Amino acid sequence: MTDPIPVLRLEDIVKTFPGVRALDGVSLSVLPGEVHALMGENGAGKSTLMKVLGGILQPNEGQIFIEEEPTVMTSPMHAKAKGVVFIHQELSLADELSVAENIFLGELPLKSMGRVDWKKLYADTDAILKTLNVGFDARTRVGDLSIANQQMVEIARALTVDPRAVIFDEPTASLTDAEKVVLFDVISELQAKCVGIIYISHRMEEIFKMTDRISVLRDGQYRGTLITADTNEDEVTQLMIGRSLDLSRSASEHELGDVALEVRDLSCGDLFRNVSFSVRRGEVLGFYGLVGAGRTEIAETIFGLRAPTGGKILLNREEVRITSPIDAIRHGISLVPEDRKAQGLVLGMNCRDNMTLPQVDDLTAGPFVSDGAEVAIFDQYRDKLDIRTPGWRQTVGNLSGGNQQKIVIGKWLSMRPEVLIVDEPTRGIDVGSKSEIHNLIRALAAQGYAVIVISSEMPEVLHVSDRIVAMFSGEVVREFTAEEVTEDSLIQAISGIRGDKVA
Repeated sequence: MTDPIPVLRLEDIVKTFPGVRALDGVSLSVLPGEVHALMGENGAGKSTLMKVLGGILQPNEGQIFIEEEPTVMTSPMHAKAKGVVFIHQELSLADELSVAENIFLGELPLKSMGRVDWKKLYADTDAILKTLNVGFDARTRVGDLSIANQQMVEIARALTVDPRAVIFDEPTASLTDAEKVVLFDVISELQAKCVGIIYISHRMEEIFKMTDRISVLRDGQYRGTLITADTNEDEVTQLMIGRSLDLSRSASEHELGDVALEVRDLSCGDLFRNVSFSVRRGEVLGFYGLVGAGRTEIAETIFGLRAPTGGKILLNREEVRITSPIDAIRHGISLVPEDRKAQGLVLGMNCRDNMTLPQVDDLTAGPFVSDGAEVAIFDQYRDKLDIRTPGWRQTVGNLSGGNQQKIVIGKWLSMRPEVLIVDEPTRGIDVGSKSEIHNLIRALAAQGYAVIVISSEMPEVLHVSDRIVAMFSGEVVREFTAEEVTEDSLIQAISGIRGDKVA
């Protein structure tokens, strides 16, 4: 029996930029009906390789083959015409247009005289949306959808053509568990039609659940391809970063201080009710729960982004009234938000200006901002957090995800907070950078910060936390110490099953 012809093959792809060899002879093949993972640290070359495949960049050397036919991808539209469809991590939707207009943008069905056939447009769109089991229709304005539903619109775009290969770039980053099930069903249907899938993700559990083979890039070079069923996380990690990671949880060696933050019976409408907890200096308090449990909303309320409908917030055992982020910052509370690119950074600004943005008023010399003071702050936290950048002038949007996250953390540490809240600290970050962020969180606690970590990843919250608050449907169900918590007990708690130790 002859081997199947790959639906897609990249051979010896080289891409250089001034002073940088971003891709150095990368080869990759995707078979019909295969889910092929592409993994590597941020900066390994994955995005550059996909831009070459999508016609956004032209390679300096190498060749692309579609079912063994040599092809030069001249543009994203050309790639789509060749049956190569991308579902991007960074949403590329027009907020003011309808779902239907976004899905068929550039390919709107036309009647005579060049008029749009709206009836056919909406009917075709609703037929696609039905297969995705979403709760919106073709006429819905995209800007009115949640980030998760906007991601489903991106996925719907791939179903408008008869694709040969579909590239999913971090497709579950913004999806709920229910939406992930729909996505995985869509991928299975594409497999059944012999469509080749490239699946880019930092989430190991998804890689080992969904994929057939795993190819790894490191420093722009191809490091090997593994059969998923025959490998393990440690082997994949070694290929990615050149070393193993120790993810075991070691007990805190430092003494915990006094209670820095206490919340009593805090409520915010229907979002969460009667939530109580405390966090001490030197402690990492983890929050874990399903999407919609209320974890992020609690953080936003403590930080003054939402108005509470009941309860108290105490700092150093004294009640405080927080009505805005300015109040929170003045009281020594900082929040690293869930979406660092939309909420934590100004991607077009340089690293220094992002780092000092919250304290510009305090860094003025007469009518001007003191450049020297800003650079001094940036240099201090670049060294302290090991931020890898050529210098402060680097545009922050050009940094890797891990270094962007360090800029956000450094921004708030430079304000010298007493309480640091970190929401989804490693979302969209590779495994090597995750380890660095985890070590940083533990180091901050050892320095006396009171740290709250909100995470959707169980291994993460188990690894970094001294105590864990489990939430279900807007309520605290149970509180665990690091010594007593187990995966099973945590899963039971976030599913609404109350234990005998209720917080």
